[in-house]
Amino acid sequence: MFRNLTLFRIPADALPTHEELAAALDGARLRPPGPLELSTQGFVSPYGRNHDVLAHGVGPHTLITFGSESRLLPAQVVNDALAERLDRIEAERGRRPGGKERARIKEEVLTELMPRAFIKPSRTDAWLDHRAGWLTIDSASRKVCEAVVGGLREALGTFPATPVSAQTSARLLLTGWLTGDTLPEDFTLGDECELRDPADDGAIVRCRRQDLEADEVREHINAGKQVSQLAVSYDGRMQFVIGEDLCLRKLRFGDVVNEQLGDVAGENDIAELDARFALLTGELSRLYARLAELFDLT
Repeated sequence: MFRNLTLFRIPADALPTHEELAAALDGARLRPPGPLELSTQGFVSPYGRNHDVLAHGVGPHTLITFGSESRLLPAQVVNDALAERLDRIEAERGRRPGGKERARIKEEVLTELMPRAFIKPSRTDAWLDHRAGWLTIDSASRKVCEAVVGGLREALGTFPATPVSAQTSARLLLTGWLTGDTLPEDFTLGDECELRDPADDGAIVRCRRQDLEADEVREHINAGKQVSQLAVSYDGRMQFVIGEDLCLRKLRFGDVVNEQLGDVAGENDIAELDARFALLTGELSRLYARLAELFDLT
């Protein structure tokens, strides 16, 4: 649950209540694609299969899950079936179909193949903080995040979520952290970073499992490169890679939090999810408040 965090802001006057959100999602449930549909999108229960509840609430926090189901129809399968059909028509007529007829035949092939295609499910968790106005989506993919926000907007009628932005240049601040000039006391450097030349199409250097205080890393900074991604640890409780886009990737909790998570055991799956979600939102809410202070987030 929540390994890559993309953050959005929602104005206080546009925040739905838990009850309003749950009611809206009920009319936007995921349904299986029809015989001639390539994909469908909608909301599913965060409790998993065989559950109807679409919104799991803990205090001011709501956990939801956005899903999609897509038919897998590889291009090679379509091309092979089309080629076989065209060969058969050429053998019967003595000529190969032209452009317009070929396009029509391809549509016929797609129509015949789609009902037999396998369906691939996809699920993305999201968390809405009704008090602080944060929406967190468990994905670093812009396309996936746009789909989730679009699904919420369609369900609610209006949902003015905007990607979080920093009043202070995130790239310059992260570069300062790496050079040690402004690294906050409750943060420590990890072992991964990405450095970019600020010029268009400039050089990119990626370091993994690297001592970030080594001279070879500093030489790249001295040469003018800036930090676009940086691995850090916060307060000894979690590690992640923060990017200039303010997306948090590769989130891992430290031993203290993992021990607490390991101790979580409910009477059933729902009770366990309730306890884990409460712990996660508590930890991440502290982190978000700190990042808002450091980056002057809006």
